Amino acid sequence: MKVDIWSDTRCPFCFIGKRNFEKALQVFSQNDKVEVNWHSFQLDPNMKTDLTKNHYEYLSEVKGFPMSQIMQMHENLIQSGKNAGIDFNFDDVKVSNSFKSQMLIQLAKEKGKANEMEELLFEAYFRLGKDIDDVEVLSEIGNKIGFSNEEIQNAVNSEQLSKLVNNDIAEASNLGIRGVPFFVFNQKYAISGAQPTHLFSEVLEKSWSEFSENDSKLKIIEEGDSCKIDGNC
Repeated sequence: MKVDIWSDTRCPFCFIGKRNFEKALQVFSQNDKVEVNWHSFQLDPNMKTDLTKNHYEYLSEVKGFPMSQIMQMHENLIQSGKNAGIDFNFDDVKVSNSFKSQMLIQLAKEKGKANEMEELLFEAYFRLGKDIDDVEVLSEIGNKIGFSNEEIQNAVNSEQLSKLVNNDIAEASNLGIRGVPFFVFNQKYAISGAQPTHLFSEVLEKSWSEFSENDSKLKIIEEGDSCKIDGNC
């Protein structure tokens, strides 16, 4: 069984959704028969990396809300993170374009390590305050799962990997995906947003037992907290 996941490394709900999905997958009786396929997505492709601003300052400018309101809006998000086992560190998050990090995920997919790369990039961005647009930072991350500095350098300059990222983004557009995370089970059932673990468990069971090759219309089971393509989280 195949599960396709569209995600942006700058999306906090994608990190939460990943953790909740993994908890469901861990206890799913047929988990050894599930293939997880990560797809690239960019919430704000035109965003410029700006290390002079932190996460709250950037959102305050983009949304036009005062800093105090932006920080208050993050309280529930921080608690949701804790519930998923994540200690978000928004004070240190660097405003970084995510395209290069998406190229690393495409590289990791070639060696079956996309899930590990996703986790490390989320950790670097949301907990360690790393600039995921910086090649040295990306090299450090890649080294942890066996990639050399040369491989990372080649990856972020690869036209082929750039094309794969853009192909994933185009596919998301064709499917009508306007926010992430977005999970598709056997090209039949979809979950939008960082849903709780029990819902992922239900859809895993449902898609396993009810999948039919003759019924390919995508059905969205539930829509929940996500980051939208306009930058709203």
